[in-house]
Amino acid sequence: MITVSIDAMGGDHGPAVVIPGAAKSLERHPELRFVFFGQQDQVLPVLDRYEKLKAASRFEHCEVSVRMDDKPSQALRNGRWKSSMWKAIEAVKNGEADVCVSAGNTGALMAMSKFCLRTMAAIERPAIAAIWPTLRGESIVLDVGATIGADARQLVDFSVMGAAMARALIEVKRPTVGLLNVGVEEIKGQEEVKEAGRMLREADLPALDYHGFVEGDDLGKGTVDVVVSEGFSGNIALKTAEGTAKQIAEYLRAAMSRTVMARIGYLLARGAFRRLRDKMDPRKVNGGVFLGLNGIVIKSHGGTDDEGFAAAIDVGYDMVRNALLQKIETDLKNFHGKHPEDVSDKAAAKRNPE
Repeated sequence: MITVSIDAMGGDHGPAVVIPGAAKSLERHPELRFVFFGQQDQVLPVLDRYEKLKAASRFEHCEVSVRMDDKPSQALRNGRWKSSMWKAIEAVKNGEADVCVSAGNTGALMAMSKFCLRTMAAIERPAIAAIWPTLRGESIVLDVGATIGADARQLVDFSVMGAAMARALIEVKRPTVGLLNVGVEEIKGQEEVKEAGRMLREADLPALDYHGFVEGDDLGKGTVDVVVSEGFSGNIALKTAEGTAKQIAEYLRAAMSRTVMARIGYLLARGAFRRLRDKMDPRKVNGGVFLGLNGIVIKSHGGTDDEGFAAAIDVGYDMVRNALLQKIETDLKNFHGKHPEDVSDKAAAKRNPE
């Protein structure tokens, strides 16, 4: 039995999307149990419509909810100890839940998660990992927005954590890992990326297979199972991919409705178009995983619908079922046991020579 704590007030639509999403995930995973945190006048009327979900849940009233436009520092100051977001995270810390899921303010969720759960012993900064649809299936991409800038040690830690997530989610025994760069040649890129590549090659870790540098077009190809980047470029890549998918969908919709013959062609090929739509549906890969914390937190897209929120819960379910935290802890110990030196100091020296 896996228990999920839910920030019922998070996202653009709050309980109207969160609760139906939880009901859909429960249909797929009957062993799930839920703890909802939120304002009772908004949560309970919706929860009462879903008898099975209500029977598998408990509810805790919270007077405060974090707004989508709150600054992380403001949310942490005003919402700590009493907001629905904090309470959902705290339930993981206290062992009341195995995973927390929220569609709320990303910055606030990361700040609260880091403050409440703390980072793992070897981790300097957490990362957000996203599931990325590719021509070969799915890949893991991180960091997609938690950390702006990263030194070599942090990029290696991201690689280790991303590979552990790939083993848990994609079920690949030894995932291939690539560092996102401006070219595949070893002489190209920032010093931090080149240093991280050297470290991964020399480490020869049993839990991952270091592929080398990858470029932007390799993300869609599925060249590697895990693509590693610092958060600034990773977030731009994610948003660009989402925008491109919407752009292509609009092009197809316009083309298929332009003439009578085009409409007839669409009717004849609608099965193929349906499969294409499912492949490009961002709801199917909704759910960013916060890696590097002493607990599992899943960030759902704030504007998603109930199907997308259910997918985020499904990701959390898979992470717990496949013992993600234990895999990360073991892999980090294996690496840091072999490489105890603080290479971040070396990278900093290269950036700021005396």
